[in-house]
Amino acid sequence: MNNQTRRKFLTSLAAAAIVGSSHASPAKDEDLLLTHTPSGLPFDMGIASYTFRSFTLDNVLAMTRRLGVRKLTLKDMHLPLRSTEADIRLILERISAAGLVLASAGVIYMKTEDEIREAFAFARMAGLKLIVGVPEQSLLKIAERFVMETDIALAIHNHGPFDERFPSPESAYARIAALDKRMGLCIDIGHTQRLGLDPSVEFERFSDRVLDLHVKDVTSADAAGETVEMGRGVINIPKLLATVKRLGYARTLHFEFEKDEKDPLPGLAESVGYVRGVLASMEAYARKENK
Repeated sequence: MNNQTRRKFLTSLAAAAIVGSSHASPAKDEDLLLTHTPSGLPFDMGIASYTFRSFTLDNVLAMTRRLGVRKLTLKDMHLPLRSTEADIRLILERISAAGLVLASAGVIYMKTEDEIREAFAFARMAGLKLIVGVPEQSLLKIAERFVMETDIALAIHNHGPFDERFPSPESAYARIAALDKRMGLCIDIGHTQRLGLDPSVEFERFSDRVLDLHVKDVTSADAAGETVEMGRGVINIPKLLATVKRLGYARTLHFEFEKDEKDPLPGLAESVGYVRGVLASMEAYARKENK
C-alpha cells in the first residue's frame, strides 16, 4: 500500500468511526482523523515535534490537530531557544488558537552553564513547567540549582547505544537519584529497546522519576533498530501501556516518529491509531471483567 492509498484508508476508517458514533458532529475532513481516545486514562497523548522536523510550525499544528492529539513538545526548529518574549507570545497564541497545549520543549542539549541558564530562561518566558533535555553529566548539580530556582522540571532523555552521556534510563537515574525530585527522566522507549532492554521493565524500575515518555516502535532490539509504525516492530506496546496505566502515570506519552521525514503523517497516524486501539481493547476487557 503506497502512502497516498494508506492515508485515504486511515482517513476513511476514522471518518466512518466518527459518523457511526451517536455523539458525532459535523467536522471538516482535516478534523476526521483518529479523534477518539478511550476515557478514564490518567495520562495524555502528545506529539514530539521532531517528528515534523522538515515542516513549519503551522504544519506541525495542522497535522497534530488532524491526529486529534492535544499536547506538544516543541523542538528548537519550531520554538527557537533564542526567541524574544514577544516571539514566544505569538507562538503560544498560535498554539492556543489551534486548540493545542504546549507541554514542554526539547530535546535541549546543554553543554555549558550558560546554555543551562539560557534554556531555563527560555522555558520561563514560555510558561513551561518541563524541559526535556540532555545536560552534560558534570553539570547536573548546576542544572538542579536552576530547577530549584525556577520550579521548572528537567526530564533527561536517553538516546540509546551510541549516546555517551545517557544511553539508558538507568544511566540517568543513577546520577539524579539523590538530586531534587524535579530532576527526572524522559524515557525514549525506542532507544531503550535498542539497548536490548524491555521498556516496560525500565519504566517500572524508575517510574518515581519518569516525567515524560517518548513512544515509538523499532525494527530490532539492537543498535541497528530503526523507527517503524507502532505495532509493526519488536516493542511490546500493549505491555508498556498496561504498565503505564497500572502504575498511574499521569503525564504525557509523546509520539516521536522518526521515519519518513518528508511524509510522516500516514505512519504517525497508524501509530496513534494502534495505541488508541490497544487502549480501547484494554478498557473493553476491564469493563467485561468488572461485570
